[in-house]
Amino acid sequence: MYLVSKKTSLYLLVLLLFVLFFETPLYEGTNVITIGQTLTGNETILSENGTFELGFFTPGKSQNYYIGIWYKSFANKTVVWVANRNHPVSNPYNSELKLLPNGNLVLLDESKIQIWSSNSTAEKDNSTSAILFDNGNFVTRDNQDFSNIIWQSFDYPTDTWLPGGGKVGYNKIKKEKISLSPWKNAEDPAPSVFSLEVEPNGTSHNLIYNRTIQYWSTGEWTGTNFVYVPEIDRNSYIKNLKYISNVNESKFTYDIGFPKILTRFMIDVTGQLRQFIFREGQWVAFWARPGQCDVLKFCGAFGTCNELKEPHCNCLQEYEPKVTMNWALGDYTDGCIRRSSFKCGVGQGEDTFLSIKNMRFSFKDTGDVHSLDVDSDKECKSACLRNCSCTGYVFDGGKCVVWNGEVYNFQELASDDSRGGVFRIRITKSRKSRKNIVWIVVGAIGGSFSLLGMVAILVLWLRKRKVGEYDGKAGDLMLFKYKDIRKSTNDFSEKLGEGGFGSVFKGTLPNSVDIAVKRLKNLKQGEKQFRAEVSTIGQIQHINLVRLQGFCIEGEKRLLIFDFMKNGSLENHLFCQNSNVCLDWKARYNIMIGTARGLDYLHEKCRDCIIHCDIKPDNILLDDGFNPKVADFGLAKLLGREFSRVLTTIRGTRGYLAPEWISGDAITVKADVFSYGNLLFEILSGRRNRDLLDDGDYFPALVAEKLSKGEEVLHLLDQKLEGDADLNEVARACKVACWCIQDDEKNRPTMGLVIQILEGTLEVGIPPIPWFLQGFTGDDKSRPIIYQHYTSDTTSSNS
Repeated sequence: MYLVSKKTSLYLLVLLLFVLFFETPLYEGTNVITIGQTLTGNETILSENGTFELGFFTPGKSQNYYIGIWYKSFANKTVVWVANRNHPVSNPYNSELKLLPNGNLVLLDESKIQIWSSNSTAEKDNSTSAILFDNGNFVTRDNQDFSNIIWQSFDYPTDTWLPGGGKVGYNKIKKEKISLSPWKNAEDPAPSVFSLEVEPNGTSHNLIYNRTIQYWSTGEWTGTNFVYVPEIDRNSYIKNLKYISNVNESKFTYDIGFPKILTRFMIDVTGQLRQFIFREGQWVAFWARPGQCDVLKFCGAFGTCNELKEPHCNCLQEYEPKVTMNWALGDYTDGCIRRSSFKCGVGQGEDTFLSIKNMRFSFKDTGDVHSLDVDSDKECKSACLRNCSCTGYVFDGGKCVVWNGEVYNFQELASDDSRGGVFRIRITKSRKSRKNIVWIVVGAIGGSFSLLGMVAILVLWLRKRKVGEYDGKAGDLMLFKYKDIRKSTNDFSEKLGEGGFGSVFKGTLPNSVDIAVKRLKNLKQGEKQFRAEVSTIGQIQHINLVRLQGFCIEGEKRLLIFDFMKNGSLENHLFCQNSNVCLDWKARYNIMIGTARGLDYLHEKCRDCIIHCDIKPDNILLDDGFNPKVADFGLAKLLGREFSRVLTTIRGTRGYLAPEWISGDAITVKADVFSYGNLLFEILSGRRNRDLLDDGDYFPALVAEKLSKGEEVLHLLDQKLEGDADLNEVARACKVACWCIQDDEKNRPTMGLVIQILEGTLEVGIPPIPWFLQGFTGDDKSRPIIYQHYTSDTTSSNS
């Protein structure tokens, strides 16, 4: 009996150990973790259709591991959710994610210590499972009642707001915000100082610094969009953006606009709210707010922000990054520190100031700022020197402002930007002296060599100018002499055309390269402003924009030298009876798309937003292959992005002007969109819009009416094409043209959307007939309801 009892006890002990320590393995390809299973090492679970994957991952070159969810099929792992953001593990093979019998998800580290938990409990033990869905939501739910959600990752987002159920808002039961916070840097998913939050009793999305200071807001929700970002309801990559409020929560959700195109919103490490689109194998930033340098304390203490340079952040002179490693990973919030301490109190005259020009600063949230009642820069400087905590000052317009301690939110501007001022940063005089000594030594050693080199370069340059040898390939603009321009144009004898800004003449350089010379008129700028604006134009390079080679400025004379376009303007081939070239449909459609790309570059891709103000066939030039080149850009008022709504002087050409030119409303890039729409009508019809058709109809009104009735538009094409055109492309072009000339600029698409529609990657609904066209159609109906979304729910889409 004793032996039997002993064997029985041994058997029971082994069985107990088996139960306690043996875990059921995960099967490859499963999307579920059941009670008794663990996820460890390189094991993962996949959503049903393989869109998302969950498991251990390590970001970048970090040695830390986290439980996360990412898109499965991308070469670069795009993580959308992280469980243990603040508590990484070092060895995933000795760590495990498991579902306890009570329905609680836990992560145990190498020492089997619980470092993360879902803090959820089911009503009954052994009744739950954890599942990863194709929308990226990781859920624990009741096995008997799938609608009974015990816990879900969508209630606890990290930095990403996913479509199809992802949300931001407020949990009324737990009284917690459902907010986003970015990774600290590319290798650390711990929450940064920035966050996106929705107030419990409000419907605006706010970007917050350090959970306390708001630095950007969408404005209140109107039911279809937000007050400060009205373009959101014309974002065709999303649909069903809505606000939901019930007893449990208030939240915003949205869906994907096109099933085959992935999109996601996230708050980036930059502190910006961004929307990304997955196109051509990579994530492309489609939308971002606010501007990078408008993110509060993005560059940290004593850091400056410059949106024109990469990286955007730099330290003020005599300062250096506080944590160099973080700066290398794109996290600048630690800011900068002084390379040497102040000598304040040690002796008189030990500290001085460096003047830093072209700085933009507000006096709000920039540090400990004080105004002093003094009358001169000298007094302002002395007041700062007497205060050991004073780190810098500004004296402008008779106002003295000093900073005590750290300074924030300084932005570097271009040298020609009138918004810039001078900030004087405090430094030790000894350091400045050492710096001067170094430069003196360097200058003494290299002075003779540099002087000889400069003389040689000057002689070569003068010789080159003398013989007119210019190959047109130099990166910098060339300054031409007026007498050389007169000679190259044979005293301006061959006139190519005339527009609102001046006349254009053909010329030939001594190396036989043909040029186009625009002699400007009625320009009021001084030489400095003219050079600054021409320099900006000269930096703009795009395949669909005419390239500026150089300029001439002598006295009142202002001339611009451009590449010569052999095939002239689009006007010559559309309207002139003596043209020996009939543009076929393929060429016309290429001109539509190319012109749109050129305008999109001017509106969105340049350092400053450029509104053309005079889009018409005369200003679309054609190269040897009849590819379009937009001309005369930048000759209208050059606008900074934040001042893009202040242009009110009427320019342009009658017949292409948007209604806001006449009404006196502020002008935006949508004025160019209106002109572009009228341009499309002329490309389609082969005649000017101001000319009525043979039967007395007005072509744009006829197109709009045919579209509204669902009738075919192919027969409306230029008769010279004899109906030889792609029906789908004709329909797209007609729809785009009608959308572009909508009365309200908010209903006109951006040029980026125009490109996507013409290329067939986006579908667009039937546009309402603009109010100003209804008189031509005989339609006496009331003004149409504002169009709510470019792609309606009933319209099919192509990706």
